[in-house]
Amino acid sequence: MFKVAVIGASGLLGRAVVRELAAETAWQVVPTAFRHGGPQQAVLDVRDAQAVSAFVEREAPDAIVLAAAERRPDVCEHDPAAARALNVDAVRSIAAAARRRGAWVLSISTDYVFDGTRPPYRIEDAPNPLNAYGHSKLEGERVLLETSDNALVLRLPLLYGPIVGWHESAVRSLVPAIVASAQPGAQAAPMDAWATRYPTFTPDVAFVIRELLLRCADGEPVRGIAQWSGDEPMTKSDIAGRLAQALGVEARLLAQPTPTDATPRPRDCHLDSSRLEALGMGRRTSFDAAIRAVLDAFTNRAAPGNA
Repeated sequence: MFKVAVIGASGLLGRAVVRELAAETAWQVVPTAFRHGGPQQAVLDVRDAQAVSAFVEREAPDAIVLAAAERRPDVCEHDPAAARALNVDAVRSIAAAARRRGAWVLSISTDYVFDGTRPPYRIEDAPNPLNAYGHSKLEGERVLLETSDNALVLRLPLLYGPIVGWHESAVRSLVPAIVASAQPGAQAAPMDAWATRYPTFTPDVAFVIRELLLRCADGEPVRGIAQWSGDEPMTKSDIAGRLAQALGVEARLLAQPTPTDATPRPRDCHLDSSRLEALGMGRRTSFDAAIRAVLDAFTNRAAPGNA
């Protein structure tokens, strides 16, 4: 039986991966969470190298999907040591344990390893991160590929998908401000109209990861670096407008044509996905269809009387 460990299974992408892998009934999936485990979920602090080693030795997975990371650029900028512990040191520990086991490792990285000046970015293009987050993820990529010769870095852009709270994604975190701007007498909500992003639906990414795992299970693992991205370019202001339409509110939005974030961010890091497309992999759900499904599911779950 093919066995997959999903590390960081309680996060936005990790949950989507576990749901997707449920379709592979012949596989055994071992999800982990940082704090709150359960009957189907082990507790694992990936910053603890001994705990990581013991987990991999005990579970003996054939493949590991590493979805745990510090993904907030502002947090990384203010606490680079904490970012390094998750984005670099934990990757090294997992890669070393996987190498001893002979397991394939897939580690998630980011479009922020690029500076955003010359898109689209192919996997062979030279990285040039602008902030501590991008630097930590780039170092994590290098550590993974230096530690294991049976590993894949999967770079992804801005993610959104089924949520447990508005804070989980930079896409849905806009919703409270959008709703507030529609109230009588409210001020317009400022929204960045400078940087172009490519929102990517986590169930689509999970579908790609399952296809990669299928190749691994067949003895043909993809190694090195790959990228996957949505194909609809949008600024934060564009995203907010589409969200307002999906919510059915008359939001007042103020487009900001210059960057306002304290932490520097790249302008356009569109990732070229041709390596995976050439392998016949991939799926893209339109933003409007996906975000309506996400909002409807969250609203129904959060309604009084629903569990």
